[in-house]
Amino acid sequence: MLAMTLHAGEHALAAANQPLPEPHAHELRLKVLACGVCRTDLHIVDGDLPPRQPLIVPGHEVVGRVMARGALADRFQMGQRVGVGWLGGSCGHCAYCASERENLCDTPVFTGYDRDGGFAHYVTADERYCFALPDAYDDVHAAPLLCAGLIGYRAYRLSGIQGAQRLGLYGFGAAAHIICQLAVAQGQQVCAFVRPGDRQSARFALQLGASWAGDSDTGPGTELDAALIFAPVGALLPAALRATRKGSVVVCAGIHMSDIPAFPYRLLWGERVVRSVANLTRADGEAFFSLIARHPVKTHVETFSLAQANEAITALRSGRIDGAAVLVP
Repeated sequence: MLAMTLHAGEHALAAANQPLPEPHAHELRLKVLACGVCRTDLHIVDGDLPPRQPLIVPGHEVVGRVMARGALADRFQMGQRVGVGWLGGSCGHCAYCASERENLCDTPVFTGYDRDGGFAHYVTADERYCFALPDAYDDVHAAPLLCAGLIGYRAYRLSGIQGAQRLGLYGFGAAAHIICQLAVAQGQQVCAFVRPGDRQSARFALQLGASWAGDSDTGPGTELDAALIFAPVGALLPAALRATRKGSVVVCAGIHMSDIPAFPYRLLWGERVVRSVANLTRADGEAFFSLIARHPVKTHVETFSLAQANEAITALRSGRIDGAAVLVP
């Protein structure tokens, strides 16, 4: 099978012919139908996240069809379509797992980082960490839901925003374009902050229901009730604090962010809260898919062939894509 691989220390993917992976125990072998390209994949390729394997196949927004099952796998049927996300396994017994915080597991397994992911024709995945996918989404449009949607939802939930409040989204990429729709459907006003001069992303945000969209160094002229930072830019944290009211929550939603500059205490004062989001839990996934069944969202995608994975990474890095990039093997 064809797989796009990353050697430790390299910063570009290389095509390789690999044998079909064999499923063991609770694993499934999936034929990859589509795989989203996430900003975390970009961080892995660019070396922002240190390599954990000498050779890895990235990709953790996998839509696949069950082609073979390990001896203990019985959750999904042969031929069934399932989704694979970033959290590919957890120990189940550390203090975090025991307290329903498997996203903080001491020995986690991440898809496309610790174990091979979906930038390939086939992939294996632990069925206990896979998701049944709603029929309303085809393969390509379901793929971004599996990380951009799930991590975006966790950040959105942890912000505590509710009712007719005002939500700021910093960085309007794959996650923000999903959460924008979800927030608007639940009555929130969304303010989209984009990189200065990026009129394309600002227009895209307004098309998806944002009440205001503009440069990240400006503002809508009124205070935010919460803010989610999706762009990996540490300097946005003081800007978000400056834009929020007292008692608000600012959530840093990425797995990697550049250094946060010093800022005056007065920006944090007033019982503002800054928190990060680490990975996700399976419960987050079930809650998210239940929510979008009531409030459907439309994922906007640009497709690439598997062999064009480096082009997709480059397009993501440059901010050229509205919505999400998806590989179709």
